Amino acid sequence: MIKLATSLSVTLSLIATIGCADVSKNKTASTVVNAAEKTVNEPNKKPNIVLFFVDDMGWASRTSKNSHYETPNIEKLAGDGVDFNSMYIPTPTCSPSRATLVTGQHPARIKMVRHIPHKPQYGFDEYGRTEQRFHYWEKDPAKVPSVNWLDTEYTTYAEALKEQGYYNMFVGKWHLGHEGYLPTDQGFDQQRGTTNWGHPKSYYAPFFKNSDVYKDVKEGYLTDKLTDDAVEFIEEFDQDKPFMLSMWYYGIHSPLQGRKDLYEHYKQKGLSDKEAHHAALVGGVDESIGRIRQALSDKNIDKNTIVIFLSDQGGLLDNAPLQGGKKIDTLFEGGARVPFIVSWPGVTQAGKTNDSVVQSTDLFPTLIEISGGNVEKYQNLDGISLVETIKNNSKLTRTEPIYGYRAYEDLYASVREGDWKLLAYRSGKLKLFNIENDMSEKVDLATENPIIVTKLKAKLVNWEKEMEVEQYSGVQ
Repeated sequence: MIKLATSLSVTLSLIATIGCADVSKNKTASTVVNAAEKTVNEPNKKPNIVLFFVDDMGWASRTSKNSHYETPNIEKLAGDGVDFNSMYIPTPTCSPSRATLVTGQHPARIKMVRHIPHKPQYGFDEYGRTEQRFHYWEKDPAKVPSVNWLDTEYTTYAEALKEQGYYNMFVGKWHLGHEGYLPTDQGFDQQRGTTNWGHPKSYYAPFFKNSDVYKDVKEGYLTDKLTDDAVEFIEEFDQDKPFMLSMWYYGIHSPLQGRKDLYEHYKQKGLSDKEAHHAALVGGVDESIGRIRQALSDKNIDKNTIVIFLSDQGGLLDNAPLQGGKKIDTLFEGGARVPFIVSWPGVTQAGKTNDSVVQSTDLFPTLIEISGGNVEKYQNLDGISLVETIKNNSKLTRTEPIYGYRAYEDLYASVREGDWKLLAYRSGKLKLFNIENDMSEKVDLATENPIIVTKLKAKLVNWEKEMEVEQYSGVQ
């Protein structure tokens, strides 16, 4: 900002010196003014990127899907870009969803098939640390081991974008390991508001237990504090390079504790106590998105900033018309399908929707292509770049299905290919749904379509072998 102000000051001084004595001087002054405007408005060769990653925000938790919620800033973002209707999280739960986002690899491949639990019975101390590489889940019928941190051996998008000249700022929830595995250990240049924990003790200060993060903050609301830090970063960033801001919210994860003024607002609308807190948490995130986008505009870099928005899994409360959610039937649409919006000024067709089947595994290769990198350089990626789909709002044709996988209960895998979706259980049960005709997954068509079931099951068998999880299979 200081460099910009100095440039403008010099330009204005030149204009004053030139004066307006004759037409030629006026033309010269005009030329200088235009040059000044070009200096301010000319975009960098590479765009900045802002990634809003919300926790537990279901596909239906926004105004356009449910009038209980008030999300004007999310709807404005959708109006400015492309709103994807069928974005899936491969392992819809906290830690695996984050591991996929930063590595582009399926959680089954990197053996993080559950959230990092942080509890003493799983070998964690009071500070959220452990030396045990794996944990097991007592209710998981297959007893699949799941890692307790994201190894630094994996290339993150921060490391990949740094090679393309990007500065990487991380704000908020990480939940991919303790010290030694935090964002600044994984290629990010800065981190703020990041602890070992997957959720706060309270959304009002003090926010975290057994953590020095924000320990000096005596009052205020967590989402607002994270937003303050993100806005400050944007305002003060003055390096001659593009940046990526990863804004990973703790909200809307429990505790269900909306900001008091927003909670009261939704109570007055007639929502129950739980619904009002949930809507207030959503509203707080929506306000934050508006503030950060305003900061981009105030700095005059919004026209050269790509904004991406998605959630890590379906919501805790009602996800109608979708079935399932965060804790029940999570591989059904209500748990695995999430909102996903991309606004790329001057590139995306504003206000468009796209029904292509996409998955969060696609974000890593998309970011690499946006930044000018070579996607083929990176091994074991489980997604494909969406750049052309985003640019043209075209229908994406996948050559392979997308797979869901979790290790908590009997339901453990899903296969989505075209309109069809197969659900697989450890006990051997299989269900089949036509999502195009039945997005609520009410009619199991497995009996009527044995050929489709056999085909999708065979693909799941092969995929499990590729992921090296076939020994835990319910279909092999």
